[in-house]
Amino acid sequence: MFKKFSHLEDVTGQNQAKSSVVRGIRSKVIEQYPSIEQYIDDILPKKEPVTVIKCRDHIELVSVQTDLLFFKQRDGPYIPTLRLLHKYPFMLPWLQVDRGAIKFILSGANIMCPGLTSQGAKMETDLPEDTIVAIMAEGKEHSLCIGLTKMTTENIRLVNKGIAVESIHYLCDGLWDMKEAKR
Repeated sequence: MFKKFSHLEDVTGQNQAKSSVVRGIRSKVIEQYPSIEQYIDDILPKKEPVTVIKCRDHIELVSVQTDLLFFKQRDGPYIPTLRLLHKYPFMLPWLQVDRGAIKFILSGANIMCPGLTSQGAKMETDLPEDTIVAIMAEGKEHSLCIGLTKMTTENIRLVNKGIAVESIHYLCDGLWDMKEAKR
C-alpha cells in the first residue's frame, strides 16, 4: 500500500480533527484493539490536537503532534503504524517468518505460505482470513511488517502454497520514511 508513497506527492490535505471526530476515532480504535484500552490516553491524549491527513487512494493518516499513529483506507479498519506497534507490540496478533523471507518482505513482497510453515517460522494462534497481523522475523525483536491474512492459519498449514499474508506497511516503505506528519 505504501511502497511508492511520497509525502510531497500523495498527501492531498490535512486538518485538525474536531473533538467529536477524535472521540469516534478513539472508540473505533478501542473496539478494534481492546488490549490497548488502558493505554489509549497515552496514544491519543484528550488535550492534544489530532490531525487527520488525507492522501491519494482514499487513505487517511491519524497523527498527534508529529507522530503518525494509525491509517485507514476508505471505511476500513484503523491500522497502527509500525512505529506505534513497536511501542505496543501486543496490539496485534503476530506470525513469524523464517530468516529467508526478511529481504523479500523489506522490498514490499507479500508473505507466502512456505515462509510461515518452514523451520524458524511460527503460527501459534489460529486466525481467520482478513485479520490484521504483525509479521515478526526469526531472531528479531520488533515486527517488520503489518499485513492482512488472505487465508486462515489452518489453510496456510494445509495448502502451504500461495499468498498467506498481503503486505500493507513494512519497514522503510513510504509511510515509514515519512517519519512524522509535516505541519
